[in-house]
Amino acid sequence: MERVSLGKDVSFSRIALGFWRLADWNLTDAELIHFVEECMDLGITTMDHADIYGNYTAEEIFGDALKKNPSLRNRMEIVTKCGIVYKSETARVKYYNYSEEYIIQQVEKSMKYMGTDYIDTLLLHRPSQFVNPEEVAAAFDKLHTSGKVKTFGVSNHLPEQYRTLKSYVSVPLVTNQIELSPLNMENIENGTMDAALQERIHPMIWSPLAGGRIFTGTGDAEQRLRETLEIIREEVGANDIGEVVFAWLLSHPAGLIPITGSGEIDLVKTPVNALNYQLTPEQWFMIWTAVKGHKVL
Repeated sequence: MERVSLGKDVSFSRIALGFWRLADWNLTDAELIHFVEECMDLGITTMDHADIYGNYTAEEIFGDALKKNPSLRNRMEIVTKCGIVYKSETARVKYYNYSEEYIIQQVEKSMKYMGTDYIDTLLLHRPSQFVNPEEVAAAFDKLHTSGKVKTFGVSNHLPEQYRTLKSYVSVPLVTNQIELSPLNMENIENGTMDAALQERIHPMIWSPLAGGRIFTGTGDAEQRLRETLEIIREEVGANDIGEVVFAWLLSHPAGLIPITGSGEIDLVKTPVNALNYQLTPEQWFMIWTAVKGHKVL
């Protein structure tokens, strides 16, 4: 599989595997590690995690399975995120914490749970209205110098939020993980994609299928989209419209890295197959026009 360089320290597979819903897959350790091995055989080596996934359980589930075949660790890239604190017995509200102490604490927990002595890429999960970028910079420096984290980035950050943090940290910010699908193009329209091109970073993409609405949505936009996707499916020879959606993302000049969140190997093959199709500008805008319901200016 094609790979994407995120600097001298790490590269990602063009498709990443997401573990947001890992706790719902109900797989045994043996079943989970077999699934991961199947994905890696397809060329997917980038594993996307967060400390809060599965209500703080997903990383440990993954780590327990990885013990079945620890040699896989050096063949994969582990991405994780921190910063969100859920409301609980010890937190009166959901909030963001990007203090130096908390960032380092969460990284060390992630390493412990996943049974690894380093994280390939650490992302700040969401922008905070109360962030102290000097503390973030201090945490990043310590984590990088100690070898606990190779590279750093952000998630769900707008261009100015990315640039503000970048101006404080001494390490490169190698990606911005954002939501994007034909049914949610906000990050194309708000300058986030333009900023990625300007900064020459490759965004990771979550919810590329809009949580399944592309297949099940009943609105006018969803119906127009499905009709258009079917036309393009026939033109490019894709197996299904899901492959066309991933091809729409993969064809973007920013070199996007879609995350597939499925625990079923047949569904994981959808974005992998999409690597075989390059949409033309006309086909790309056919999808845009179908969703918007009007032509470009």
